[in-house]
Amino acid sequence: MRLNDVKPQKGSKKRRKRVGRGISAGQGASAGLGMRGQKSRSGSGTRPGFEGGQQPLYRRLPKLKGFPVINRKIYTTINVEKLASLPAHTEVTLASLREAGILTAAKGPLKILGNGELSIPLKVQAAAFTGQARSKIEAAGGSCEVLT
Repeated sequence: MRLNDVKPQKGSKKRRKRVGRGISAGQGASAGLGMRGQKSRSGSGTRPGFEGGQQPLYRRLPKLKGFPVINRKIYTTINVEKLASLPAHTEVTLASLREAGILTAAKGPLKILGNGELSIPLKVQAAAFTGQARSKIEAAGGSCEVLT
């Protein structure tokens, strides 16, 4: 096969329908666009997003502010630096942190954030970890367990 042998498949190429070329052509007079009105006139019609004069959707929505997440997950957050005051090889959970007095209130499941340094190994059980927190805990010889 050569480049000059390449042809489209038989029946894949179709001639375009020539509209508005007389009554016997099948699409004469109004060319399938109806009788009157904006969409039957020549030109492009309306711009994208135009809603007939009604305030369009892109102007009804708030600018840049976004939308609130409907079922947002709220975590009780704590930084790695707060865990440094615990003794080595302690099992860290939401309940144990409240007993130790490190946390006073629990708004939801526990999430560990990565601010600060940690030098003691801990066994941490939490709903979520940031990447930095996980690496700092494991670098200190501890372990991270994700609770579901």
